[in-house]
Amino acid sequence: MQLLFHRVDLRLNHTFTIAHDSRDVQPTLIVELRDGQYSGFGEATATRYYGITIDGMVAALEAIRNRVETSSLTDPETFWADMQPFLAQNPFALCALDQAAWDLWAKRQHQPLYKLWNLNPANSPITDYTIGLDTPQRMVEKMQERPWPLYKIKLGRPDMDIRLVSSLREYSDAVFRVDANCGWTAADTIRKSEVLKQLGVEFIEQPLPADDWDGAKNVYERSALPIIADESCIVESDVDRCAGYFHGVNIKLTKCGGLTPARRMISRARELGLQVMVGCMTESSVGISAIAQLLPLLDYADLDGAMLIANDPATGVTFDYGKVVYATENGTGVNLLTSE
Repeated sequence: MQLLFHRVDLRLNHTFTIAHDSRDVQPTLIVELRDGQYSGFGEATATRYYGITIDGMVAALEAIRNRVETSSLTDPETFWADMQPFLAQNPFALCALDQAAWDLWAKRQHQPLYKLWNLNPANSPITDYTIGLDTPQRMVEKMQERPWPLYKIKLGRPDMDIRLVSSLREYSDAVFRVDANCGWTAADTIRKSEVLKQLGVEFIEQPLPADDWDGAKNVYERSALPIIADESCIVESDVDRCAGYFHGVNIKLTKCGGLTPARRMISRARELGLQVMVGCMTESSVGISAIAQLLPLLDYADLDGAMLIANDPATGVTFDYGKVVYATENGTGVNLLTSE
């Protein structure tokens, strides 16, 4: 089995702004596992917020190249367990490798991955489409460019958040979700939740800093809307911590280390009575197609990454007005279009 890397700069259709970042280009790493007959693909993006670089991911994977290339990959879960101790400090690299392993394994079985997991796509939630933080006029224009039944609205400017959502509501009757990306206080969140509920908002994602557990408890008990953890739920052990502080968790494959731990996190969240969402990090169709295999297990999905970029280097799943359309190919359905 051969380990290959594909570095790609994803060009965003619009400058993407959240509470703590703004960017026009998203560097990403596509990992390929090639066995001579099939290729499996996985992906992880660079991110300044978590200190993850493309060079860092490549270096981490190069350090275990021999271990990867001599593996028989008979079981992706065992493969993940074998590789995780060497990639524990770089879960993004582990995620890309894990996705590639599942894709290759399923292709060898001549089946789509979700079928091998005995999942029914008919039970899948639709995905939202994210509107990055901008002026009200520009955010309305982005909504008009892509009519959608469900929008995720990025917020984080305390002095204008409510006014902004009110402005967008005048132009759309779609369901809204809002994501403050750690930009609010507990008092802000409790107060705004009442108004946002009246404006047709479904839930609030990560309003407080990730380590503000006292504030999270206060918000959990007093908010008029459900609160979904994102930055407060990174790895498997965080799921238990979130119970009683959040109504649900947003699992990111890059943060937790791939599909393998994400499936365990979903199962544990269900045991604890938490709602489950899986999100993305502006990946191309490689990463989005891998994440989409989990859709039948979820309450909510935020899988719009590939729709936000202008130069998708792959084909895979697509979305029809929010609903996933799985590719006809086996595995995660990915075909790479470029080796740049």
